[in-house]
Amino acid sequence: MAGPTLGGPTLPQERRLVTSIPGPRSQELVDRKAAAVAAGVGHTAPVHAVAAGGGVIVDADGNSLIDLGSGIAVTTIGNAHPKVVAAVQEQVAQFTHTCFMIAPYESYVAVAEALNRITPGDHAKKSALFNSGAEAVENAVKIARKFTGKQAVVAFDHGYHGRTNLTMALTAKSMPYKSGFGPFASEIYRAPLSYPFRDRLDGVMAAKKAISVIEKQVGADNLAAVIIEPIQGEGGFIVPADGFLPAIAEWCRANGVVFIADEIQTGFARTGEMFASEVFGVVPDLITTAKGIAGGLPLAAVTGRAEIMDAAHAGGLGGTYGGNPIACAAALAAIDVFENDGMIERAREIGVILTERLGALQAADPRIGDVRGHGAMIAAEFVDPATGEPDASLTAAVAKACIAQGVIVLTCGTYGNVIRFLPPLSIPDDLLHEGLDVVAAALAAA
Repeated sequence: MAGPTLGGPTLPQERRLVTSIPGPRSQELVDRKAAAVAAGVGHTAPVHAVAAGGGVIVDADGNSLIDLGSGIAVTTIGNAHPKVVAAVQEQVAQFTHTCFMIAPYESYVAVAEALNRITPGDHAKKSALFNSGAEAVENAVKIARKFTGKQAVVAFDHGYHGRTNLTMALTAKSMPYKSGFGPFASEIYRAPLSYPFRDRLDGVMAAKKAISVIEKQVGADNLAAVIIEPIQGEGGFIVPADGFLPAIAEWCRANGVVFIADEIQTGFARTGEMFASEVFGVVPDLITTAKGIAGGLPLAAVTGRAEIMDAAHAGGLGGTYGGNPIACAAALAAIDVFENDGMIERAREIGVILTERLGALQAADPRIGDVRGHGAMIAAEFVDPATGEPDASLTAAVAKACIAQGVIVLTCGTYGNVIRFLPPLSIPDDLLHEGLDVVAAALAAA
């Protein structure tokens, strides 16, 4: 398949460098950013976008860069998708805000109904809408604590759940997410994740190890929830061994612990299923979503078993902007695209290309220690071939070289040694191959 006819502005689907990266106009804007924006707000590519669609981002100097990051898995259906644009334009002309908690509107309810329908499991569900992934995670923890009457929460090694105080406590990696920002929320504990490339354990043994830690260090009687990314995002696209997630979920159910799947990065067709939990045959009690949910507009949600979601008292959940009508309109359009425009199938096709191309690179270059992922969520882990230790400097050099040649790639991983590939599903095959050619050349030259 050459790639679906999707995406926003009608832009040539090509890598085009008319200046060096950054060009003069982007450099001017980079300098303005440095003067006006807090230094803690970083950026990956030294360009300033003026248009995006399909598989490209066009910068202020007219360069057209191949987008292999989708704004960190946000523009999954393509930037400025026509259905999203039309829905947003119609809604913004009607009203922009009333606060759903003051004067409700149908689109919020319709998004909740859609999420209740498409998330894993056929049990009765309810949803609540928020603004960001971190906010969804915070509220999922609140709901679980209220439902169980318990306080402790277990997260996993390498996990990433956000940058707010509670979600920093849940997040494993210190720099840049936590360093200097404490003290953090209490009653947060950490268990070992299944990391097949490094722990060499099968899923059953890895789960036994994790459960032993949980039982000894926390105890089920104190534990409100376990939260886990079915495939970790920022932690390095770590795919747990088969059997690990089902065993953790089964233990939670047997012990009155709420099992929360953080699908903020994995959700909405990204892994070749609507949700990554389906890859592993797991039905979460609660599921958090954001990123790809609304085609680029800020929206997030907690969806879960009705009896758990209803545990919070009236007024206990909400927020001024949560479920903004413009974002809800965008989400309904995006969900329509995910369900009806072949997005799951397209993610699988992209996954085949990524896996085959990166697998061939791995076979030829021992510095690629592992290639892993599902669907259009694939990563390569870079190592010292002599020791197997993480090689963050090589990873950074490859990513920097790719961006200089007009291909946006994102790094991740606790050790900073993983490049993750999250192309928009609207990217044409030839453009994806060209982007991977640039990655291969950058690796060869590093």
